[in-house]
Amino acid sequence: MPTQLSCAEVLSRCTGEAGLPPPLLLDVRQPWEAELARIRIEGVSERLIPMGELVQRLDELDPLQPVVCYCHHGVRSLQVVAFLERQGFESVYNLAGGIDAWSCEIDPALPRY
Repeated sequence: MPTQLSCAEVLSRCTGEAGLPPPLLLDVRQPWEAELARIRIEGVSERLIPMGELVQRLDELDPLQPVVCYCHHGVRSLQVVAFLERQGFESVYNLAGGIDAWSCEIDPALPRY
C-alpha cells in the first residue's frame, strides 16, 4: 500500500523540520485545477504533470528525489504513487486528503473548489 502523509507531515518535510531533504511537490491534477489553487512553499520545487500525461513525461522526474504527489482529494495521486513505486521510485508519498485537506489544515487562504 502506498505511503500517505498528513498535511502536517508534508509541511514538516518541506520546511526541513523532519531533517530530510525537501521533496518535489508533484501536482497530478488538470491545468485548470492548478490555476485555481496550488501548494507553494518557498524553496520547494513543484511540478504539474496531469495524471494522464505521466507515462509520457516520466523522464521529467528523478527516481532518487523524494516526491509528494497531490490532487484534489488524494485519490488520483494515490494511484500515481502506486505507479511510481512500480517504476522504481523509492521515496514517493501521497498527500492524504489532497489540496482540499491542505487548504483546511495548513493554508486557509488557499481557495477550495
